[in-house]
Amino acid sequence: MTPHSSKDPMHGVTLEMIVNALVARYGWVELSKLININCFKNDPSVKSSLKFLRRTPWARAEVEALYLDSLDEPDKQDSADSDFNPWTQGH
Repeated sequence: MTPHSSKDPMHGVTLEMIVNALVARYGWVELSKLININCFKNDPSVKSSLKFLRRTPWARAEVEALYLDSLDEPDKQDSADSDFNPWTQGH
């Protein structure tokens, strides 16, 4: 029997995993700028965000869309590190 593989990037990804990944990538301040919802602005926490997002379909859709977009773009940190060449620095 072969394991089921899905082409859906959201397959097996929980809302909590999405929020944690976005917070790790952008932080609460940047996340609140990208998605204008109060649970990211005023005393943000994963727990309060999950409660709000589970009850608010339009906000959840925006968070999921940002998550999918973030999968396509490389980390800002990775691209900065790849441009760094210690042999050309200081000359």
